[in-house]
Amino acid sequence: MGAAQLVAWFLAFAAAAGVVSAAGARPSEVAVGALFTYDSTIGHAARLAIELAVDDVNADGTVLSGTKLSLKSRDTNCSAFIGTVEALQLMEENVVAVIGPQSSGIGHVISHVANELHIPLLSFAATDPTLSALEYPYFLRTTISDYFQMNAVASIVDYYQWKRVTAIYVDDDYGRGGVSALGDALASKRAMISYKAAIPPNSNSDVISDILFTANMMESRVMVVHVNPDTGMRIFSAANELRMMATGYVWIVTDWLAAVLDSSASRDLKDMSHIRGLIVLRQHTPESDVKNEFISKWNTVAHNRSITSGLNSYSFYAYDSVWTVARAIDQFLNSGQQINFSTDPKLHDSNGSTLRLSTLKIFDGGEQMLQQLLLTNFTGVTGPVQFGSDGHLVRPAYDILNVGGSGYRLIGYWSNHSGLSVAAPEILYQKPPNTSAQQLYNVLWPGDSTTTPKGWVFRNNGKALRVGVPNKASFKDLVSSRGPGNVTGYCIDVFNAAIKLLPYPTPVQFVTIGDGTKNPSYIGIVQMVAANILDAAVGDFAIVRNGTAISEYTQPYVEAGLVIVAPVKQINPSAWAFLKPFTLEMWCVTGALFILVGIVVWLLEHRINEEFRGSPRQQVITIFWFSFSTMFTSHRENVLSTLGRFVLIIWLFVVLIINSSYTASLTSILTVQQLDTGITGLDSLISSSLPIGYQNGKFTKKYLIQELNIPVSRLVALNTIQEYADALNRGPKYGGVAAIVDEKPYIDIFLSYYCNFRIVGQQFTREGWGFVRSPSFNLFCAFIRSSRCISTKHK
Repeated sequence: MGAAQLVAWFLAFAAAAGVVSAAGARPSEVAVGALFTYDSTIGHAARLAIELAVDDVNADGTVLSGTKLSLKSRDTNCSAFIGTVEALQLMEENVVAVIGPQSSGIGHVISHVANELHIPLLSFAATDPTLSALEYPYFLRTTISDYFQMNAVASIVDYYQWKRVTAIYVDDDYGRGGVSALGDALASKRAMISYKAAIPPNSNSDVISDILFTANMMESRVMVVHVNPDTGMRIFSAANELRMMATGYVWIVTDWLAAVLDSSASRDLKDMSHIRGLIVLRQHTPESDVKNEFISKWNTVAHNRSITSGLNSYSFYAYDSVWTVARAIDQFLNSGQQINFSTDPKLHDSNGSTLRLSTLKIFDGGEQMLQQLLLTNFTGVTGPVQFGSDGHLVRPAYDILNVGGSGYRLIGYWSNHSGLSVAAPEILYQKPPNTSAQQLYNVLWPGDSTTTPKGWVFRNNGKALRVGVPNKASFKDLVSSRGPGNVTGYCIDVFNAAIKLLPYPTPVQFVTIGDGTKNPSYIGIVQMVAANILDAAVGDFAIVRNGTAISEYTQPYVEAGLVIVAPVKQINPSAWAFLKPFTLEMWCVTGALFILVGIVVWLLEHRINEEFRGSPRQQVITIFWFSFSTMFTSHRENVLSTLGRFVLIIWLFVVLIINSSYTASLTSILTVQQLDTGITGLDSLISSSLPIGYQNGKFTKKYLIQELNIPVSRLVALNTIQEYADALNRGPKYGGVAAIVDEKPYIDIFLSYYCNFRIVGQQFTREGWGFVRSPSFNLFCAFIRSSRCISTKHK
């Protein structure tokens, strides 16, 4: 081989080595895009934060050493259409990632483009929860999702025990996604959105006022506001004109208002006066030297550039987003990957088209870049920057602020680790999760009130609950009517007490059934509820089988059951009442026994016992004295014979029985009343043929006929307490009744007025009283849990 050939081979080898070296060299510059609205509350602060982050990355020799990070930004101008066009133009410039978009609506559109071109999007402000990693794998949210923010709102609602809220939101992807997440979060706390007030984007003040006026007609006074920061303040101006910022209202505002307040150059007291008492959420960023250094640098540059807006939490996330991209690119290049773009065969321009779709190219290393982004793990100005398995940032947390006259104050925190607390989340993350001890500092509510609002009022245009009430002729202590809507009684008191426990307003319209001269049919009222003529029925409604077959009842608030009441006659004791325990025959037999025992003992003792000796007169006296003294005291004479002692023992036992029987019988005669009709219980009632009284309109008649097989001819309908007493006093002989069968609460009231009757036998049914409700009317959850304890308190 000649020298010329050696030189040629050497040059070829050097050229090939140069090509290989060039292929493996790090690029001198890498382009990333930024997509947001320059002239917006978030954009003003984010723009400077992104520029500072790019400068800091390029000044840091440990990241992207030898490679410059260049920024290509586009203004979306608060327009989904313009934002989409700008995004497409930005991707023509071969960017490896895009910081943005700021808008959730634009995020939905260009995420499809990002999926196709494999260009990761890192959004620091698009919080719509529906922008999920499953549907949009190249969309990474570098801020906190509204999924967590709505859980924070739900925790606040649950902390103050409100159950219904009104959601006021902007009617776009951002607003609808947030409210959807709010509904799910409230449902987990047994609460709900009772009304949704959707505000069209770019609405003027008149439209906003009309929407708020309608929302104000609803019962909920807990307003959750989730709108855009650039137009949201007009809502409070309109609400203030409608007097919706007064005492009794609750306003919970998502993090957009915190961005507005933080970005304001000066907080004018006049501007803050109409938002006093609001609860505002803000993304929590822990205090650190890195954060303080960035704030100082931002303030210095902003002052030099005469930027009047302030720094908000979104700018912190924008700053960290740039560092996230820079670290991912550094790892991407360190792993030997190259930044190359290739033509997408699916994108081509039709004949005559000027869209230049062919200029959009696929980032070949996009999937590897996405994996490096998901592996991000560093501490930035917002705290730990790391993505979980679900694509969300780890450790989401919020500050909870309360707006006052000249600013706001911190009243607590929320984190998905421990819920509401007054301790900083970074401290609680060092401890085991504990969501049982929820706590917030005191709140100044709208109207400068320190009393927690109940959260609802009676709805101005709401339909009142139609509650049927029996207009009875009897037992008005339980329920009575004194005119339309004026009902009283124990059952009404229990109902009203339960209504007050409901966490939402329930206007009630009482509808009286019956004319008050006789009792209405109770099963007829239940049928009216079943037919939706009434929404509910309140009163002394027994929970019986034929009622539950057609309608629904609450749990019983009074225990009840059928009993029998019968007349008794009072026996006035006479001076000879002490003779009545025994009959004449019994008295004669008892006296004969006393004399006989005395004679027997005298026969056995007088021969050997000197105490039984003497004159005949003395011995006769001894016989009577010895025998009768055994009833009251020990006898004086001693019994010496064994047989005499045996007779005496038997006699003392007999005397004990006679004495006890006499005492019991005499006590009964002097104290116990006697039944007048001879009915002593259910068996004697059924076996007799005497008339039986029952309360008209109640289920008792049907029970006696169908269950006890008592002929209808024996049954007498009664309406009032006076009719009860009159029928029992007259008795069967004079057109009255022998007994009355009714529920025990009625009989207890009846006996409190008339003492010459009493309950005989035992209670022979077991049912209770409850309130009737329509199967289609989902009401009275509080009754099911609390009506029993309420009725106990009323007793």
